[in-house]
Amino acid sequence: MLCRRLNRWLGGDESRVDSRTIYVGHRPSTTEAFIPPKFCDNRIVSSKYTVWNFLPKNLFEQFRRIANFYFLIIFLVQVIVDTPTSPVTSGLPLFFVITVTAIKQGYEDWLRHKADNEVNKYPVTVLENGRRMGTESEKIKVGDVVEVNEDETFPCDLILLQSTRDDDTCFVTTASLDGESNHKTHYTVPDTEKDLDSLSATIECEQPQPDLYKFVGRMHIYKTDREPEIRSLGPENLLLKGATLKNTQRICGVAVYTGMETKMALNYQGKSQKRSAVEKSINAFLLVYLCILVSKALVCTTLKYVWQSKPGQDEPWYNQKTQREKETNLYLKMFTDFLSFMVLFNFIIPVSMYVTVEMQKFLGSFFITWDRDFYDPEIQEGALVNTSDLNEELGQVEYVFTDKTGTLTQNNMEFIECCIDGFQYKYRDAVSELDGFSATDGPVSKLQEKAGKEREELFLRALCLCHTVQVKEPTGRGQDHTDSMAGVDGMEGCPPPHEQTGFIASSPDEVALVKGAMRYGFTFLGMESKKMKIMNRSNAIETYDLLHVLNFDPVRRRMSVIVRSKSGDVLLFCKGADSSIFPRVRQEEVEKIRVHVERNATEGYRTLCVAYKKLSPEEYARADADLQAARLALQDREEKLIAVYNQVEAGMTLIGATAVEDRLQEEAAETMEALQGAGIKVWVLTGDKMETAKSTCYACRLFQRGTELLELTVRTLEDGVRKREERLHDLLLEYHKKAVQDVPPTKPGGSRGWSKPSQDFGFIIDGASLSMVFNSSESSSSHYKNLFLQICQNCTTVLCCRMAPLQKAQIVKMVKCSKGSPITLSIGDGANDVSMILEAHVGIGIKGKEGRQAVRNSDYAIPKLKHLKKLLLGHGHLYYVRIAHLVQYFFYKNLCFILPQFLYQFFCGYSQQPLYDAAYLTMYNICFTSMPILAYSLLEQHICVEVLLDNATLYRSIAKNAMLRWVPFFYWTLLGVFHGLLFFFGVRFLFGNPALQANGQVFGNWSYGTIVFTVLVFTVTFKLALDTRHWTWINHFVIWGSLCFYVIFSFFWGGIIWPFLKQQRLYYVFAHMLSSASAWLVIVLLILLSLLPDILLVVLRKPLGPHARQIAAVTPLSYKHLKEGE
Repeated sequence: MLCRRLNRWLGGDESRVDSRTIYVGHRPSTTEAFIPPKFCDNRIVSSKYTVWNFLPKNLFEQFRRIANFYFLIIFLVQVIVDTPTSPVTSGLPLFFVITVTAIKQGYEDWLRHKADNEVNKYPVTVLENGRRMGTESEKIKVGDVVEVNEDETFPCDLILLQSTRDDDTCFVTTASLDGESNHKTHYTVPDTEKDLDSLSATIECEQPQPDLYKFVGRMHIYKTDREPEIRSLGPENLLLKGATLKNTQRICGVAVYTGMETKMALNYQGKSQKRSAVEKSINAFLLVYLCILVSKALVCTTLKYVWQSKPGQDEPWYNQKTQREKETNLYLKMFTDFLSFMVLFNFIIPVSMYVTVEMQKFLGSFFITWDRDFYDPEIQEGALVNTSDLNEELGQVEYVFTDKTGTLTQNNMEFIECCIDGFQYKYRDAVSELDGFSATDGPVSKLQEKAGKEREELFLRALCLCHTVQVKEPTGRGQDHTDSMAGVDGMEGCPPPHEQTGFIASSPDEVALVKGAMRYGFTFLGMESKKMKIMNRSNAIETYDLLHVLNFDPVRRRMSVIVRSKSGDVLLFCKGADSSIFPRVRQEEVEKIRVHVERNATEGYRTLCVAYKKLSPEEYARADADLQAARLALQDREEKLIAVYNQVEAGMTLIGATAVEDRLQEEAAETMEALQGAGIKVWVLTGDKMETAKSTCYACRLFQRGTELLELTVRTLEDGVRKREERLHDLLLEYHKKAVQDVPPTKPGGSRGWSKPSQDFGFIIDGASLSMVFNSSESSSSHYKNLFLQICQNCTTVLCCRMAPLQKAQIVKMVKCSKGSPITLSIGDGANDVSMILEAHVGIGIKGKEGRQAVRNSDYAIPKLKHLKKLLLGHGHLYYVRIAHLVQYFFYKNLCFILPQFLYQFFCGYSQQPLYDAAYLTMYNICFTSMPILAYSLLEQHICVEVLLDNATLYRSIAKNAMLRWVPFFYWTLLGVFHGLLFFFGVRFLFGNPALQANGQVFGNWSYGTIVFTVLVFTVTFKLALDTRHWTWINHFVIWGSLCFYVIFSFFWGGIIWPFLKQQRLYYVFAHMLSSASAWLVIVLLILLSLLPDILLVVLRKPLGPHARQIAAVTPLSYKHLKEGE
């Protein structure tokens, strides 16, 4: 009862519905009856199937695909209705497709089961009744006290109770979780028992939710004959499953979230299924061929009954009807005939194309993984493919949305200079002054002047104290380990006593600033028991009590610390973005710092402003009470904390600013130039300052000297007379007129801004202005969006700065859903880029310094930005051409296959007599013609990769799904019709001579069909051989091997009496056919006539050079010419 009253008193009117109570070590408090709460176990389940549900669940999912379901219906019709072909002819290909897909999906799920078991069976140590018990990870329950040793991962979400470090902290790496870089510091719950066996406590915290950065709870510690003590719990006390313990020998923590309720598991929700443009084209083409199929069946059904209406045709003397046939309803008979024709012609729909496409995508993705050019020796990793379904989409990208920090730049910070009270201090290696300062490049009127010594030292103390950096003293075994860890930076140029010291920080910026202070004589020595130690320029040690840390967050864009000096003064030091600091300091101090900040930003440096405030005892007491109260809140804790932060950080004094350089990624400028040359528009979406981002765009050649910049930022919207929304409207109209209306129209056929206007425009917008565009009144919002989008689409480059992660995703979605549905690609390296990576058609993660959150959520991951060039212009181009040819070729060869069957009905009284043997019907797509096109779709290089990379404009020739539009589709369809007509009527012309064998015997209908089928198989295979530009031994093997297999199979199929066949239609048919010289002559002539247009095209067409728009025109000889022309 006392506990409940305390909860009610401390939490006010907070509801307990959204919270859970956990008994530490399953030991109830003595004040209440113990009812063990029920929570989920610690098993992780990422697999999709079990042994019992695999078959039904997998079959259900596969038959949801329209093509599979269609062939299932056809198969059932063949089983139920008396059709001209055996159910085997459609059942076997369907079984093959379903089986191959099921094996692939089963194997992938087995790998997931294997990974789950590795996690679930991982050995852990649990403390029970004072004893250390070994158990498996999956057996951990909420409330268990778990022990974790250094370099082990946390098996569940834990509240840190005990650490072997003297300062009651531990270091954690979360690179596998959240994309945050380097090391994080976590704190034990204050005043917990050293002997955890005697600890009696309960934890009240929020229910599981996926936000990695949020956690709200409080801990009630019960002691004999004393009131319970209450401690607030926050993210700094929570150790997340999947994170790794570093630089701490051992910790103990209590499990609060287990299994599928851990934050890691909640963040592993399935990504939305991304579909490529090729799949949409396949579905459209499928509908056309389905219409052709239905039309053929309707025509044949109609003509059958027209023909049978003539006297003597319905019931000839040699084929009398049975009594049952005479009594059958006419309309039912017509319907069954229609179904029979549908079954007879159903092979025009290529069911095996789906499994071939699946195999092409799956196997093709390995070429990206194996590409040695993507290997980065620094991290010793190459490219990673998370989604093979989008390989061809890499060749269709129209917009690239890129992050700046860590993507365009290296995220490797180096302190460049600082400004104190308006005076610039630039570090040089050769410093003449004893104090380590070199005052240069200051205001012209104050050249070589400096700020007062007191202000200098105050500024440097702020840099040494306002951070979350930890100092590591490496020892023997950990030395090599430390050097290899991201986030542990050696202290170059440090005083000799500390030259072996390393820094551990959650941000490279903080390490750079602490190193910068060291250069000027102030060294941060570390923290022990909440006491921060620094060495000043006089080599004297200064000690400060750390009272509070006001953490950094993306909304506030600043962080502060409250410390107490030895003299008892309470000081607040704050650092943050200029937009966050300037409104909180006296305005007369701002102007002398602003000029330096803006100049540094223009030069491409990352800038931070530094301020301080001296708190009176009364102010500190009030702030301390407010902070403690806010941290104990279970509901709206963050909002209450921010309100207190804002109150404490008001009225500060501005000391100065820092400039840190983040260098460009290797070959960043060349990569961006190549993408623009390929007709791809690049948008930079960053949370950084506008001037810094603008400078980076110039350095990357996204903005050129002649580019006219259109700026829509808070600065341009400021107008003392009119409201911001009115000014926004006017500026949008002005820019729209300049960039859209006044630009001369492009020539017909020009697209994607390839025909460059006389003036290049660049557009710059910040987060606040974007919010006004998106969130203005409903009537004007869509109008503003349309104006904004049209302006952006007519600009060569768009820069969006000060962006929140959600705004990045909104920008991508806006472009993705615009007219024409352009293909978008997002690339980033941090957790703040995940939203836009998931939103875009294709998401690329950079394996950078900000962890692996972006990599895990991406479709593809590459080590460096420079690899994007080859990924798109090389692999993407080739993948698209390969799969486009695969799709068109499949429809073509099936039309060639089934058209003679359709024509044959006109000569057999529409009797549904098959032209081909059942074995040929079954094996045409599975065995005789499948392997050559699969090899082609994996290995073809119509233009070699080097030429594609050197000539970025070649990427434009396949843009907008150029090879899967209706014109190429109808060309392939007409080619199939031409070949089908030639096959059928060419063989019919041969059969005009009745005696085709030496003994005077005539060929029958099965010989007719076999000759047509032989011409068909050889022609479609040779057609693919003529289209092949890049020959390997695999191509030779599968092309000539498939033809040899067909001949050998035909001899064996017809040359042996098979006991399982009731009737053997092809017995010795193939052998007799080849004994006829006339048959040989017709086969050779028809193959040559069919391929003559292609042969003439290859022989007579001249090489057109590297900018040829006809891709297939580039012959092997052209490679040499292209390379020589470079």
